[in-house]
Amino acid sequence: MLSFDCDYVAGAHPKVLQKLAETNMESLSGYGEDVYCKSAREKIKKVCDCEDADVYFLVGGTQANSVIISSLLDSYEGVISADTGHINGHEAGAVEYTGHKILALPHHDGKIFAEEIEKYIKTFYENDSHSHMVFPGMIYISHPTECTIYSKKEVEKIYEVCKKYEIPFFIDGARLGYGLMSKESDLTLPDIAKLCDVFYIGGTKVGALCGEAVVFTKNNTPKNFVTRIKQHGALLAKGRLLGVQFDALFSDNLYFEISKHAIEMAEKLKSVLKEKGYRFFLESPTNQQFIILKNKKMDELRKNVSFCFWEKYDEDQSVVRFATSWSTKEADIEMLKNYL
Repeated sequence: MLSFDCDYVAGAHPKVLQKLAETNMESLSGYGEDVYCKSAREKIKKVCDCEDADVYFLVGGTQANSVIISSLLDSYEGVISADTGHINGHEAGAVEYTGHKILALPHHDGKIFAEEIEKYIKTFYENDSHSHMVFPGMIYISHPTECTIYSKKEVEKIYEVCKKYEIPFFIDGARLGYGLMSKESDLTLPDIAKLCDVFYIGGTKVGALCGEAVVFTKNNTPKNFVTRIKQHGALLAKGRLLGVQFDALFSDNLYFEISKHAIEMAEKLKSVLKEKGYRFFLESPTNQQFIILKNKKMDELRKNVSFCFWEKYDEDQSVVRFATSWSTKEADIEMLKNYL
């Protein structure tokens, strides 16, 4: 069975596993205070060109989103997100479980724009009854979104709105490597660090067994943040598990090289799908490609290929997603041709 279902179907990059095996019998401090967590933090700060950054390691994206958002918001505040934002549609209400409402705005290929955000905030404060409502206390975006990327200019404009209204700007980077290495991207990791208050570098989907590196960029870590992590049950005693992996990912440019590979495989996949005459639901510059399939063909293809049903297109057709990753091989795409 060929798998293009998602970008975390494989375990971990061999170099990450090798590092875990090599360090396995070392006696190390717990809770992220080991030498590998410290080394990984320094490497991340350097590659972000942000010496003022504070870096913390969490296990997964939903956990990271929930911990970060609930730690930065006051009790009466919510978070502005695209209605398709991962926190709004795919995390079982994890953020709202912490007591903070998601304030969803209509999306544009998964994106929200500064002008709409400012209009929402301005309208909120012009309402005489706003003290009875949930205050907009943060802006959340993901880069990339499920299907596209933000430009540097778009991110700059959102950050300007955040600074104007003195609310934090949070970028979900679960697939950050794939967004940065997209051929259409004009954003770099130092750009990201400069243009938001907090973001995270996704490892789970980009070569690690698990793990996300949370980066506070402006000496702005919430007070007693480690305690907040602990309260969420998110502080690993064996913090080394995350530190070793990120230390490997940020050695010898590995994180960027394997992200680049996923984008190259996505481009090859796109070419094959076009050659076979398939119709694209949208033009995606990321590692995820969306096509429209007749339902009969979808059922037939599923006998040999794993992919993700996205949404119903009409009575006879569906939108499906094919995702490449760091582990996708050219041979996989060549074999896919036989079934398309």
